[in-house]
Parts: sequence; C-alpha cells; structure tokens
Amino acid sequence: MNDLLTAVILGIVEGVTEFLPVSSTGHLVLATELLGYDPQRWAVFNIAIQPGAILAIVVLYWRTFLAVLTGLTKREPQSIAFVRNLLIAFVPAVALGLAFNDEIEALLENAVVVAWALIAGGIAILVIERLAKTHPVGGIAGVSAMQSAKIGIVQCIAMIPGVSRSGATIMGAMALGIDRRTAAEFSFFLALPTLTGATVLQMLKHRDAITGGDLQLIAVGFVVSFVVALAVVKAFLAVVTKHGFAPFAWYRIVAGVAALAFLTLK
Repeated sequence: MNDLLTAVILGIVEGVTEFLPVSSTGHLVLATELLGYDPQRWAVFNIAIQPGAILAIVVLYWRTFLAVLTGLTKREPQSIAFVRNLLIAFVPAVALGLAFNDEIEALLENAVVVAWALIAGGIAILVIERLAKTHPVGGIAGVSAMQSAKIGIVQCIAMIPGVSRSGATIMGAMALGIDRRTAAEFSFFLALPTLTGATVLQMLKHRDAITGGDLQLIAVGFVVSFVVALAVVKAFLAVVTKHGFAPFAWYRIVAGVAALAFLTLK
C-alpha cells in the first residue's frame, strides 16, 4: 500500500478512536493485520501522531485551559484542584511506563491480545454502566485527590493494547461514583500529559531510526488525526449524554469477536 495512503488511514483511525472507549492502540494494531503493512516500521508513527488528537482537545477546551491558567495566577482553589488531580492521576502511568516500557512494546505486536481485551473491556463497560451509582461532582476540580489517584492506577491497565486508555479512565471514574460527563472530560484532559509523555519517550528512544520521509508522513498523520478528533469528541459527548456507553461496549464485543475470527482464519 502507498505510504501516504497508509499515513492517512492510520491518522483517521487515531483521530476516531483516541478518545472513544474502544482503544486507539488496539485498532492500530489490528489495522496492521488487516492492511498487511510492516508493524515495526509504523510503530513509532502510531505514537508520534497522537499529539494531533491531543491538540484537538486543546482547541475544543481552550476556554477551560485559559480559565485554569488565569486561576492559577490568582491561586484560585478550583484551578489548583484541577491541575492537582490531573498530575496525581498521571504519576502511576509514568512509573509503570518507565519500568515496563520494553514489555509494553512487546504486547503491541500481539493482535490476539487486542481482540480478547476488546471483548473483556466491552463486557466491563456494560457491567459498570448497569451497576455504577454516579452523581455530579462539579467538574474535574470536584474530584478528590484519592479518586484521582485511583483513576490514575486504573489508567495503567490500558498499557495492555485493546483495553483503551479512555475506556479505563472513564469506567474507573464512574465506578468511583463520578458522573459520566466529568468522567469523560477527566479522561480527555488526562490524555494531555499521558500521551505527550509517551510520545516524547518513544521519539527519543527511536530518534536515530526516524528519517526525513518519516517526518513527512508523521506530519500528514498528525493533521488528519487532529481534524478527525475535533469532530469525534463533540459527537462522542452527544452520544454519551443521550445513550450512555453501551453502544461502544457492544461495538467492542463485535469488533473483538470479528478480529478473533479473522486471525483464526488468516
């Protein structure tokens, strides 16, 4: 397949799936199997285009970021609590990511793990949706430090491809009693330090293998993932508000079963 077309397709996959509870990494791994391209060559690309999706959150929530920055200069408790909670939730991912980086990369080559993780995650979402007793907490600043730490620990489960970082954090937050919208937005904002850190780490680790041509393809994937994520995040919140997370759970289960069938018959 043409490299430019592959970059566009992977950019679309990243933009569509990064903030949905369906696992962007898992979908990128499965795309390797479906499209038949060299996974080792595109592994760094898949990480490097994540900031495109991150930028979409910055653009969509620029008023929130501006309010928080302004509040920090005035030492407002709400702004301090907002930043505190995200930093607390970010710490577990840093510790485990640095400690088990090689093991995590090895899992990225296992499409069967992705398929089973999609199915298990879908079932978990259905169970939590039915049993979780949530209530409004007043936004991210209203989440306690202990709840933030627990969300950060749950996020680490998503180091297994197919689990979904957004799915783990959203469901973890809901299991702790946090309302759907705040849980989703906590996941969105937590993505900024988490995905930025992962991207920087991988780019530094593989910097000698990146060529000028790779940078051009990364730029294409970055732009595509940014544009797609802009539209997807808005639509996601609308669907969640009206229908909850069940549609994504059933999609995960169907996709996981289909992937297992494909891999078995391949």
